[in-house]
Amino acid sequence: MEQRINIEQTQPETWKAMYSLSMVLSKFSLTPLQQELIKIRASQLNACAFCINMHTHDALKHGETQQRIFLLNAWRETNLFAPEEKAILALTEEVTLISQQGVTDRTYQNALQYFPHEVIGQIITAIVIINAWNRIAVSTQLQVNQA
Repeated sequence: MEQRINIEQTQPETWKAMYSLSMVLSKFSLTPLQQELIKIRASQLNACAFCINMHTHDALKHGETQQRIFLLNAWRETNLFAPEEKAILALTEEVTLISQQGVTDRTYQNALQYFPHEVIGQIITAIVIINAWNRIAVSTQLQVNQA
């Protein structure tokens, strides 16, 4: 598979805007690990190898364990994730796969048990941003660098 168009080169204003939008995440009250869980799970659902590679490395740097990363696609089947994290992951899946059923009332109400509306807005925004990056990387076949 060969990389296609380079959006950073051909659409520099768009790339800069996306990057600036991503920088907003640093102002969120979500922890770095919560943000990385969102990024990895959405990237798994979107089959974005570039982003999975990047964000698993970032998560490890922030103290995430390999075991939790290995089991992230089966998060419902393990007790390694806290209820708050499971609420984030459920939102991540439903926002990423929005055309299937939208965000269900059950998922939204569950998130409200752990987070105020402002933080749910941050979670949704973080999910939307990584989904945009996934779509850029997948459609342009952005390549994973060899370690």
